[in-house]
Parts: sequence; structure tokens; C-alpha cells
Amino acid sequence: MMERELVVKRLAWIEVCVERLRRLAKPEQLAVDPIMLAFVEHTLQTAIQGAIDVAAVIVGERKLGEPDAAQSLFRLLAQDGWLTGQQAEAWQKIVGFRNVIVHRYLEVNPEIVRAVLESKLGDLTAFVHAVRDKVV
Repeated sequence: MMERELVVKRLAWIEVCVERLRRLAKPEQLAVDPIMLAFVEHTLQTAIQGAIDVAAVIVGERKLGEPDAAQSLFRLLAQDGWLTGQQAEAWQKIVGFRNVIVHRYLEVNPEIVRAVLESKLGDLTAFVHAVRDKVV
């Protein structure tokens, strides 16, 4: 698969995840429903991972530097004009959240998951639009 096709496919997946979260997630149930919490965590995780994958492809293809961590990918994208500095800063936190979910550094607090669900979906769609505008 060509890298461009991979990017387009991952961007579409992020949109699917955001749509599912908007349609199916019930933020008020996260603290009491472990199935709902698991659904939201997993869907956020795969959407964020999709953005990390896209960022890695762009950084690699454009030879923007060697990132020392996933968060660095978004800083490099901002330096190359793909994202604003503010978007790159937001992604530092988003990737940190994903790391907590994936690696279970700490017990994941349902209130933090709720805060991400209620406030960060726009960051995911903004990333999709920023990249799609330059790739397609």
C-alpha cells in the first residue's frame, strides 16, 4: 500500500472513531459502567494511534527529523506547517493520555476519560482536516 493510501485510510478511521464516540458514548455512565468505559478508552486509543501513525508517515516521508517520542511527531509537524503550535501542544497531552491507557501506568480515572471525550474530539477532527487538506 502506498504511504498516501495509508494516510487516507488512517484519517478515515479517525473519523469513524469520532463518529462512534459522538453517537454511542454516554459520558455520564463512564464512572459506573465498565463496558462503556472500556469502549470509550479503546475507541479513543485507536483514534489517537491512527493520528500517531499518520504523523509518523509524514515525518518520515518529509525527513523532518528523528522524533524521540510519539509526542515529538506533532511538534515536528507544527514546525513544518502541518499543524499550529497550539494543535501540537494539545497533541502532547492527547498522546500522553493514550500512553496511560495503553501502558496502564496508572489506574485510568473515568473522570479524565470523560474530560477527554468531552473536550478532545474536536482536536482529532482538526488533525484529520489539517492533514487531509495537504495530502488529498
